[in-house]
Amino acid sequence: MIYGIGSDIIEINRFINPGNNFLNKVYTHNELMLLRKSAQSLAGNFAAKEAVAKALGTGFSGFGAKDIEILRNPSGAPVVTLYGGALKLYKDNKCSNIHVSISHNKEQAIAFAVIEGGG
Repeated sequence: MIYGIGSDIIEINRFINPGNNFLNKVYTHNELMLLRKSAQSLAGNFAAKEAVAKALGTGFSGFGAKDIEILRNPSGAPVVTLYGGALKLYKDNKCSNIHVSISHNKEQAIAFAVIEGGG
């Protein structure tokens, strides 16, 4: 059963030379190590965080961007780990799995998220 879906699209140029305050507010340490400040990767991960927040049905209400961590599995596919308020919402609604897809071209990054469960 599908609990929720979410998508987001964002301009990559917004992530060229982002300030450290922004980076530290939005991304976990592990994400920053993985993304290495690549504008395309930062934008893609940000879009994925937004998509997951929308799929949870709340947007960023009751939790922040760092409560959604997007890393990669060995084959490069995005893997989501939730913390804090996002994890509580996920568990309270008996969710069981999160699927995320991220893509970009030169100007924009897009992400789509599907959360299973809620039964």
